Parts: sequence; structure tokens; C-alpha cells
Amino acid sequence: MGDSSPDNRQDSKIEKEEDPPDSLKLEPGKEIGSFFVGNFLKIEVISDLDQCYKLWQEFSPMRNLFDTWEFRYAFYLGYKYQPHFLLLKKNGENLGVLSIWYEDNNFYNKNKTRFVWFGSDWQEEISFYVKDKNYIPILISAAPSPLYLNAISTEGLGDLIFKIPFQEDEPKYILSLENFKNHEDFLMTLKKNKRRNLRKDRNRILKQNPQIVINNFSDFKYLVELAKNRFYQRGEKADWEDSRRIKTFEKVIELAGRSYQTRMITIKIGEKIAGVDLICILNNTYFTVKCGYNVAEFSGIGNFINLFEIDDAIKLGMKKIDFLQNNYEWKAKYFKAFSLLKYEK
Repeated sequence: MGDSSPDNRQDSKIEKEEDPPDSLKLEPGKEIGSFFVGNFLKIEVISDLDQCYKLWQEFSPMRNLFDTWEFRYAFYLGYKYQPHFLLLKKNGENLGVLSIWYEDNNFYNKNKTRFVWFGSDWQEEISFYVKDKNYIPILISAAPSPLYLNAISTEGLGDLIFKIPFQEDEPKYILSLENFKNHEDFLMTLKKNKRRNLRKDRNRILKQNPQIVINNFSDFKYLVELAKNRFYQRGEKADWEDSRRIKTFEKVIELAGRSYQTRMITIKIGEKIAGVDLICILNNTYFTVKCGYNVAEFSGIGNFINLFEIDDAIKLGMKKIDFLQNNYEWKAKYFKAFSLLKYEK
């Protein structure tokens, strides 16, 4: 689909190598927190998008959706916050990069300005992009304030979990599919009452002869409309009220194909749209990214779609479904929670 590499702008400039301020010059043996650095290191701030892209290609492990440049770049196209990548170097060698940007117009709090991950705090299961984990505290120490790094993966941190003042973030929820042939195998892992309730919801929707439409991406507009209505019904503010969020996920769909794939599932009942889900697929993982459901008119539609997607993911050969962060008062009942961390200063 769309080309996800940065625009080849005529005014694009490569960052000049300048000496960092004295506070970032790490002399031999100088202590950073509880870690020692043996040689002179240099930290550069990279804001040029083309350079950021090259660093991303060099360091990203591409383990999950949020490691892909295309997914993060979609957020850049939606929000246009300036990148602020901290590049750690020694004798011209790149050792690690802390990929952040500065947000000065937070949707939920207009007065809240801070540095967060490149791509916003919507990202999750994020790894530090370094050649050695002991470079992590150096980058964190050098990062500007206020800084908010959320949804950090524990993988590869080792004893740094205890040495850096991380805090517990909300966990994410994963369903392993490796022992399942269909959704019934999943249901049999649940207690009787939960199993009965899910089957009841599924049967309620089936009796209404739902039409399942795959990959009609023009239905994205219905996803947004349904999600906004659902939040309004609960007296809450929907992120979709921010036009930048809508543009971002339009770009998520447009940029699919180079790294991750997208999939859209629409449930129609009669002439009405009962629910729409946007899925991303990468590395045998089925990411449930965004959804919108007409719960008021079609009770049980969420559970119906979840069971359908378990079958869909199994048919596609997926090994797991990633239901992402935020429990929303239901995920913890059915799926395994995986710890994530956050760091603030």
C-alpha cells in the first residue's frame, strides 16, 4: 500500500555532530546512577526524520507491532510532533537510541506537555533499543524532563528492573492459541459460568443471522462512529474526538503491507452495523488494535466477535492473540496478564 519511508524533503538535513554539554560527557569511571562507564561517550539529539528512520532500521528488533517503523510513523503522520531521538555513540559507533518526541498538545489535558515514546504513549511492550542493556540507564539519565516512558517490556532488562526506579504499569493480555483447534477449546479452559455466558452471547447474535464481512476497510468510519457512541453512553470522552487520532489509524491501514498486515472484521445484522474490529498481524500474532460495537442494540456483540476472532486467528495460523493493555473490566477474566513497566521523571 502506501510507502512508509520518510518523505524525501528537499530541506532535509543531516544532524551535525556537536560536542554534548558537559553533563553528558561521561569520563572514564564516572558513575551514572549505579552504573560505571569505562570510556568517553557522546550523546546526540536527532530530529531529522530520515536519520530517525535509519536508526530505527538499525536498532529495532521487530518483535512486535510496536517495533515497526510503519506503525509508529502512522502516529507521526497523524500528530506531527517533532522526533527527539537520543543517540548514544562511542568513537563513531552507534550504541543505542532512545526514540522519543515532545508532546505539547495532549488531547485529555491541553496543559500537559512532556516527552514520551516516538508515536505517543499509545505504544506498548516497548524495548530499549541498545546494543547492551547497561546503556539503558545512560540514555534515561540523559533524557530531558518531564519524561514519561510507559508500557516497557521486561524482556532483556535483567537486574535493571531492580536498579532503575521503574513502576508497575497496567499489564497487557495475551491468549496463546497453540493448544486450540477452535473457540470451543478456549471455552473449555474457563469455569462453567463464564463458559455458559459466552456461549449465550454468541448464540444470541447467531440467531439474528449476522453477516461477517472481511477487509472492507471503508468500514473504518463505522468503527469510529460506534466507538464514539459507546463512550458517550458511558459518559466518557472518546479519543476519536481528536481528528489526529482518526488520521493516525487511517494511516495505520494505509501503511500496512511492508511489515505488518491489517485485517478488518465487520458484523452486519440486517441493515445495521453491529461491530467493527481493526486487526494487525505480525510474527504469528493477531493484535486486536481498535474496535467499535453497537452494544445498545446488539447485546453480546463484543463476546461474539471475540470468539469469532479466536477462530479466525487459528485459521490464519496465528500462535497468539494480543488483546493489548487496559483491562476494561473484562480481559482479566479470560486472558493471561503480562507485566509491563513505566518510568517517569
